[in-house]
Amino acid sequence: MKRAIVYPGTFDPLTRGHEDLIRRALGLFDEVVVAVAESSAKQPCFPLDERVDMARQVLADVAGVRVLPFDGLLVDFVRGLGARMVLRGLRASSDFEYEFQLAGMNRRLDPRMETVFLTPAEQHMFVSASMVREIARLHGDVSAFVHPLVAERLVARFA
Repeated sequence: MKRAIVYPGTFDPLTRGHEDLIRRALGLFDEVVVAVAESSAKQPCFPLDERVDMARQVLADVAGVRVLPFDGLLVDFVRGLGARMVLRGLRASSDFEYEFQLAGMNRRLDPRMETVFLTPAEQHMFVSASMVREIARLHGDVSAFVHPLVAERLVARFA
């Protein structure tokens, strides 16, 4: 039986830090499902279909990765896949409180659900999608933080 983990997020955009966590999770699990959330409340920079497309293109060469869109409760999405593990990244202690609350609520909604926390590699600890968007919006160079395809899309978005 395949051991799958679901990595949810808006991925607006997918960063090198996200890629790092996905690749490292594949050392622990057979499959990583990158679950791209609609998340209209966050007012994403890119529409859902474009975020899914970017993630699929960036991760196309990584065996064991599936990219799927989702909207609604994470526990329902995970359950629908027949999975029970969720991957979350922690960059700093400020992430921990929020992620700890989410993990607890998800477990309350579905007691079989477990959350696995991974920290990104040191060079990605300070990278967040919101910072990358802000740098791109101000016409800064984001090439160190995202895949070239994502960098191109950000330049086009903020041209």
